[in-house]
Amino acid sequence: MIINPSKAKGKMTAPPSKSMAHRHLICAALAQGKSVIHNIDLSEDIKATLSCIEQLGVKSEIAGSTITVYGNEVLKCSVSDKRIFNCNESGSTLRFFIPLAMLSGSKSFFIGSEVLMTRPLSVYEDICRKQNIRLEHKNGIAIEGKLKADDFVIPGNISSQFITGLLFALPLLDKDSTITLTESVESRPYINMTLQVQKEFGIRAEWHGENKLYIPGNQKYRSTDTFVEGDYSNAAFFEALNTLGGEIKIEGLKPDSLQGDKIYIQYFEELKKGFAALDISDCPDLGPVLFTLAAAFHGGEFTGTKRLKIKESNRGQVMCEELAKFGVKTLQEENRIIIYGGELHRPEEKICGHNDHRIVMSMAVLLTITGGEIVGTEAVRKSLPDFFERIRKLGIDFQY
Repeated sequence: MIINPSKAKGKMTAPPSKSMAHRHLICAALAQGKSVIHNIDLSEDIKATLSCIEQLGVKSEIAGSTITVYGNEVLKCSVSDKRIFNCNESGSTLRFFIPLAMLSGSKSFFIGSEVLMTRPLSVYEDICRKQNIRLEHKNGIAIEGKLKADDFVIPGNISSQFITGLLFALPLLDKDSTITLTESVESRPYINMTLQVQKEFGIRAEWHGENKLYIPGNQKYRSTDTFVEGDYSNAAFFEALNTLGGEIKIEGLKPDSLQGDKIYIQYFEELKKGFAALDISDCPDLGPVLFTLAAAFHGGEFTGTKRLKIKESNRGQVMCEELAKFGVKTLQEENRIIIYGGELHRPEEKICGHNDHRIVMSMAVLLTITGGEIVGTEAVRKSLPDFFERIRKLGIDFQY
């Protein structure tokens, strides 16, 4: 794709939140009866979650952006002896479903992309070792054994996806459980998003203090009709076009949303003002687009970046590689990245998307300033399949 220098102008509705859609679909699957979930984009990650729901013995129907889920209490559902959960490239799907697979105790297999199968699972490996559950993590992941209620102790500085996975499963067990998070808690907003959706489906789980979650057992998910709110994470790319001189009115974002990526509103302003020092521990998905704006303006120092290397790509490293093609100097350390502002030039080399949706969208935003060629744009199907259709309608000029 060749993107030409152009400005975005117009009005658009924010894409539905992929993070919230995962949570709504899973809670609906765990409930008894029919739930109707409105405003869902059928991205590749959401398709992966729908596929895994089927392995729990749950049926769903898709009608446009509405999905009807015919839930089944997982502990009672009838499933085959061999369940294969295909998570494709979705880290959320993988980590959310592993504890659910352990509810019945039957054999389960998880498969997915080569990159996904290398993502760390140490939290679950430790739990399985303690509870005598078999977990083998080689080419795929094999699990056999039944999860038991417990007082779980987990590092707070790991992915919140592990905590969310446990939060989905633990209310269905016969006894109460707790999750104590050691060290500082990163990505707390994602945990709170899980608690919010569970509450909609009749589940009580709550914070006891800053670092401890209490989850009563013997609960039941209650089917419901619900609406997925707009996504701040993906809206950030369109707001970035505004920050670079566009005039887009973005509608459909919930002002009081718990989404941690809502912080982009503040962070973008700081990057416009001057060299900014920003902590992205609670919003790692914003890393690539923040680096893009830092390069376009005055630069920035970003801390809390260590988890970027275990995303769809090593996001810190590949962003530094791609920004260098624009003439941008960077410094990458274990948990810190510095982007030095300066004059951008049109890349002489092709920009590579690294099979990572957030790298593609971030680079596309920057190319609207300089122009240039980018390959691998199909990666946007993972989270926002119509990204390029949306920016074309807003006036961004590109051709294949």
